[in-house]
Amino acid sequence: MSQKTLPLLIINLGGEMLYILEQRLRAQDEHDDETQRGCWTEDDRKRVINDIVGTMFSKTFLEEILKPQDVFTHRALRTVLTRIAHASIMCLNPASMDRLYDLMTMAFKYQIILCPHPRDLLLITFNHMDSIKDLVRKSPNLVNQINEAQRQLIEVYTPLSDGEFQLIRQTLLVLFQDMQIRVSIFLKQQIQNPNGHFVLPTSGPVPYGFEVPGLIRWFNPKGREVRRAMFPNGGNYTKAVHQPSFDLFGDRVTRLGTNMYSGASPENSIPSDKSTRKQKQVESAHNPLATEELNLLAKLMGGMKVQNLSKVDAGYKVNLLALEKEDEGVCILEGLEQQSPKVIKIQAIQDELVSTELAHIAGEFTEDGSQTKGTWNKGDDLLAMMDDI
Repeated sequence: MSQKTLPLLIINLGGEMLYILEQRLRAQDEHDDETQRGCWTEDDRKRVINDIVGTMFSKTFLEEILKPQDVFTHRALRTVLTRIAHASIMCLNPASMDRLYDLMTMAFKYQIILCPHPRDLLLITFNHMDSIKDLVRKSPNLVNQINEAQRQLIEVYTPLSDGEFQLIRQTLLVLFQDMQIRVSIFLKQQIQNPNGHFVLPTSGPVPYGFEVPGLIRWFNPKGREVRRAMFPNGGNYTKAVHQPSFDLFGDRVTRLGTNMYSGASPENSIPSDKSTRKQKQVESAHNPLATEELNLLAKLMGGMKVQNLSKVDAGYKVNLLALEKEDEGVCILEGLEQQSPKVIKIQAIQDELVSTELAHIAGEFTEDGSQTKGTWNKGDDLLAMMDDI
């Protein structure tokens, strides 16, 4: 197990988290909201993104994760990412954070699997950092923080051998090997099977400096080539055009690690005719798959009925998992209602197809009732906006 895995893990997962949150904040502005769940302005969106980026790339935090250490467990990793997300004005409830964590980890797992070369893990990380710099480009201080972090990564990781990068890749694959969560974006693009396994393409460019598979060479004891033979490689591989840049700026060549919610699909790092056609169809339809995945939690819970229990214009809290109890119609988080009058109750209407799943979800998050203290504002539950579309 490599002790240099943690920085790449945290930065890549944090980048995926920023992609999702930024997309949801922008999507919320495009739809009318008559339920008074909060009006997010452009300044609010910038503040959320800037606060998270400032925390994730702070000098103290980077010094801690750059220390050689074993990779975190999923529980510890989720705790760290939750605290990073809560560095802003928002507060995610456990169910929303769980779904967000699933999206982050499966997206990064897919990128790891598609790496044509172990060293491309660093290119994926740089793609995330380049995209994050674009999100905060109007904040020079944050851009400088990210550049400084990128310089440290270059100093630490570029001297490593291919074998050390392979060890890092194997460490990440071991961490994610039991995670086979189905993601609707991947399912509908047919890059993930219904059992959660990814479909690996047999086409695209090979790593820079490598030959296209399909040729066998024989050498004599003196090292001279004496014979050649060709064999079908079973795919449509091409030779890399140029070497990717591992500097602060430059062409990373691969699209793995870019924002797949912005309309571009990350699997295009290894393109095929079929995947190209699918991407054009998705882009022409304004890529509804991304928003559908982000709305999955709301779909699992059925139709969403909102009841305003307070006429106060001040901040409020949203209870996303306020499920009905059988026969009694009592909220699972009824303790929260009694202690705080400023609550908007979102009650899930169960149906026969999802009742079993709802019971399972509700059983896992009963501890949410303990989060009652503090003053809540309109950022208290960002992913409750999943039911807007």
